[in-house]
Amino acid sequence: MEANEFVRKWAASIRTEEAAKQEHFIDLCRLVGEKTPNEADPRGDFFAFEKGARGREGDGFADVWSKGHFAWEYKGKRKDLIKAYEQVQRYREALDNPPLLVVCDFDRYEVHTNFTGTETWVYYFTNEGISTDARVDVRTIGGTRAKDAPDLTAMVVLKALFEEPDRLKPQRTREQITEDAAKLFGEIADGLRAWEIEDMRIARFITKVMFCMFATDVGLLPKGSFSEVIRAHKESGDAAAFRRHLSVLFRKMNKGGDFGAHRIPEFDGLMFRDTDVPEKISGEHIHILARLDELDWASVEPAVFGTLFEGILQEDKKLRKALGAHYTSRADIELIVEPVLMRPLRAEWQRIVGEVEAYAEKRVSADAKKERARKLILPFHRRLTTIRVLDPACGSGNFLYVSMALLKALEKEVVAYASSFEITITPRVHPSQLLGIEINDYAHELASIVVWIGYLQWKKENQPAAPPDVPILEPLERIEQKDAIVASKGGRPIEAAWPEADVIVGNPPFLGGKMLRKQLGDAYVDRMFAVYDGRVARESDLCCYWFEKARAAIETGKARRAELLATQAIRGGANRKVLERVKETGDIFYAQSDRPWVLDGAAVRVSMVGFDDGMQAERLLNWEKEGTAENALKRARLVQRINANLTASEADVTQARRLKESVRVSFMGDTKVGPFDIPEKLARQMLAAPNPHGKPNADVVRPWVNGLDITRRPRNMWIIDFPPGMSEKDAAKYEAPFEYIKRNVMPMRQGATSVDRDSFPWWGHGRHRQDMRNALGGLARYVGTPRVTKYRFFVWLETEILADAQLIVFARSDDYFFGVLHSRAHEVWARATGTQLREAESGFRYTPTSCFETFPFPRATQQQQWTISLAAKDLNALREGWLNPEGMMGAKELAKRTLTNLYNQRPQWLQDAHRTLDEAVFAAYGWREKPPELPDEALVARLLKVNLEREPA
Repeated sequence: MEANEFVRKWAASIRTEEAAKQEHFIDLCRLVGEKTPNEADPRGDFFAFEKGARGREGDGFADVWSKGHFAWEYKGKRKDLIKAYEQVQRYREALDNPPLLVVCDFDRYEVHTNFTGTETWVYYFTNEGISTDARVDVRTIGGTRAKDAPDLTAMVVLKALFEEPDRLKPQRTREQITEDAAKLFGEIADGLRAWEIEDMRIARFITKVMFCMFATDVGLLPKGSFSEVIRAHKESGDAAAFRRHLSVLFRKMNKGGDFGAHRIPEFDGLMFRDTDVPEKISGEHIHILARLDELDWASVEPAVFGTLFEGILQEDKKLRKALGAHYTSRADIELIVEPVLMRPLRAEWQRIVGEVEAYAEKRVSADAKKERARKLILPFHRRLTTIRVLDPACGSGNFLYVSMALLKALEKEVVAYASSFEITITPRVHPSQLLGIEINDYAHELASIVVWIGYLQWKKENQPAAPPDVPILEPLERIEQKDAIVASKGGRPIEAAWPEADVIVGNPPFLGGKMLRKQLGDAYVDRMFAVYDGRVARESDLCCYWFEKARAAIETGKARRAELLATQAIRGGANRKVLERVKETGDIFYAQSDRPWVLDGAAVRVSMVGFDDGMQAERLLNWEKEGTAENALKRARLVQRINANLTASEADVTQARRLKESVRVSFMGDTKVGPFDIPEKLARQMLAAPNPHGKPNADVVRPWVNGLDITRRPRNMWIIDFPPGMSEKDAAKYEAPFEYIKRNVMPMRQGATSVDRDSFPWWGHGRHRQDMRNALGGLARYVGTPRVTKYRFFVWLETEILADAQLIVFARSDDYFFGVLHSRAHEVWARATGTQLREAESGFRYTPTSCFETFPFPRATQQQQWTISLAAKDLNALREGWLNPEGMMGAKELAKRTLTNLYNQRPQWLQDAHRTLDEAVFAAYGWREKPPELPDEALVARLLKVNLEREPA
């Protein structure tokens, strides 16, 4: 069929939609040289007329469907295509979410893109455009011309529908649009901050302007109202008039009213009760706003919106840049929300569908089938509309938005399925079901905006013909601004109250236990310790308090399930006690033990933990929903149990006991708390300097090592170390060392927290580790290992060397002890009982209490000890020979000879030496297998068995 023939035929047609739609589509196939549905696919498996939802093929949802290409909905001539689009939206999921959604009235065509994660474009053309080769009009869903849209004719667009859908794919993702918006608003914020405008004032102005742009593009504000204000004053350059007009618009948006020729609906929601426009808004800012207004605001991504806009007010430009370059994606957030909120709901919904379908197969009347479906579907939908989701550390609302979006998606599926039984359900999942707690002013306000944008965006995409609610916004009073952990009553600290909820989700603040006082202050930390005494160990990370509160809410029936994010440290040490409490009153049903994440723009490693009262029967470890976040660790693993250290091993090492035989052997090194360390050249000068009392400075100046000296090359550092208990008067007699720390340490110490000032004198180290010093007395050497390292290796250190707190030291000098520590048995045990750091590629933390004091040494005979000692001596000698070879070697080459690089390379001689050592240690345990034959999990199980047979400390 020729184009002119096609246009003439359908210009003359006055037939109804039902009478003409299949013939019209067949003519289109002839026009573009494609096979018709019946010619291409007689069975209707991938290309068909009247394609229905899965399981109910005869209900005729889509007028035409082509798998992986399009769903097509017809309406009669000059009918409302918005309603047609709303209709095809309702069942797109049932048709495998085709990338293109087409609506047509036999003369007008709209091709809506439906690609995941991109902005939405609409290609508009008519029959006349088909015959004239006119370029199609491409616009965003908000109605603005699409940037970077291809220059295509109507015939090319039609051909692409059949052969190359990706040719019509928008080039910009929703995240990119959101990033662009955040950067431009950042320019405005920087300009206003230069005039010393308060941050919250800037924030509130930016969010109001941003919402105006969004409201315009989704049709809630008249097209001309906001954009005309920008355009008019951009041309005139009258910034004062712009500020006046914008303030008036904000006031009208609060309660509604006339704005020029436009009628402004009532928005309310607290946002527009503030009509402030900073007086320093200039012509330059208006030009930036004009660029912002050109963006497709209907396609912003709410899941990352909050994070990016929080970055606008970051004073630290490096952190602001990091937040803009790296942020938590929606797919990552779904890994928290999906298992705890949606997975149980989807399972229940599938059960209901199964019951409905089974009953529909019976020989009963259509009315009976409909009534049965109604009784099953409507209660489930009511439940969806009453579920409450709490994020008690909600930040800018990303987790709450994703929760709502997932609930809306399931509700849409329920509505579409119910319609196949002629049951009408009005979508009612609403932002009022979301509860949050946030202490930060801006993040608290932003959370409500993120949620509302997501909700209104969903309505625009799925119910474009639906009238807006009045008022359009409601104050989300259930997102509270307060401290989530500690409150006050009558001047005394009490536990903060959380609202009741069905599900608790969130990302509590990542703050290590040792940083609590520095970041939160002594007074707050003391109050927190008092409130949670006996429930959360005082050395625990801050996130543990959220875990304990969520656990208590479940135990008391104020919540059903929870899933929270934590640093990987949650799996070990004091932090793990909070998970042990979880398992005492309930259980862990889901966990990601080791997951890449983004925190403040940096790549970190985290754990995710889902828990309940123990009712959830299915347990999943390291589960990942197909098609979500990148860098997946592993697929679903259904397990019998999830231990408190987030493993599924039957050998639950959290049950391991500290052994009497191993206490008072391992110690953390000295904590200096200040710049007491000095280079070797300065140390030599001090050692040669005289003192008024005639004593040598060697009494207080000694060699010093930390973790870098072990993993890399020794730096030959020294340290000033006044013995514990030495008075300031006596310390001053060591003149050169004392004067040095008086200049370099005392000023820093004077600014320390009161706890630190009261705990130790300014001239002394923060933690001398007197127990360690006493244990090392009389030894010629001792064993040291870095607390954190990629590989677990041990080295010999001379007793005169002071080990830093980044080392764990062992008060033993025998090669047998050194050899067992360096065996595979101890390394596997240490990894099972230790924790991996949150920073990617940073390695594992070795904790004396869990990694060493629980480790059961073999009951070796004297001959076995001798064999292990020889293997250990050989390993150490070979390593030292490689690290410090005899003969000439350039400094550059020598610098590469580090233990880390050696174990990265693992040359054959190193593997052989370790294998010999491992075989000797295995023999001492009485194990017949060769070391490679015993899997890690089985090895841990054997060691745990031995541990539980030994005398506990």
